Amino acid sequence: MELYIDSADLTEIEEASKLGVISGVTTNPSLLAKKGHGNVQSVIQKICSLIPEGPVSMECLGTTAEEMIEEGKQFATWAPNVYVKVPFCIEGIKAVKWFSANAIKTNVTLVFSVNQALLAANAGATFISAFVGRLDDIGQDGIAVVKDIVDFIDCHGFSSQVLAASIRHPLHVAQAAAVSAHIATVPYKIIQQLYHHPLTVSGIQQFNSDWQTFTKQ
Repeated sequence: MELYIDSADLTEIEEASKLGVISGVTTNPSLLAKKGHGNVQSVIQKICSLIPEGPVSMECLGTTAEEMIEEGKQFATWAPNVYVKVPFCIEGIKAVKWFSANAIKTNVTLVFSVNQALLAANAGATFISAFVGRLDDIGQDGIAVVKDIVDFIDCHGFSSQVLAASIRHPLHVAQAAAVSAHIATVPYKIIQQLYHHPLTVSGIQQFNSDWQTFTKQ
């Protein structure tokens, strides 16, 4: 399972890129607005330069297929690794079909069910972003939905990849991997938490202490 960072913070993305384990970036309007980015194009292009080998998702804000298509066509000119992020809705799926026919890669976001994934896959979505945490918030099992979507994609031979999004804690990452999600997109603070285990910390301290004792003999 590949790991993406879910962020619009250039400092976070740059630090994450240095770890050598991040394969792509997802952004959304909320993340971009939170960082106060005015010139979105320059920010996305900077992100693409930090992760030049991996997909960088930029989301449409149009409400009609025609508006989304025009936005997506612009996004695709910003950098070769820009993926057009399309919110799941009737107009969005129409746009995804057009993007697929015109070799523009897409990330269909805000997917919460197998039925929605079925429609996105048939439209030719490159990525299908299934939201784990938001499903958990309303009493559903987000990871179970991801598993059902992965099983459906594999069973019917679609080329779409399932991206586990709305990751709230490290256990979500392990669970997404266990159900064979192709990708998990993770906030920077959770990426940092993936590195930590108290037994690793204490083990390193013990090794260092034992070595210092040995060398002083």
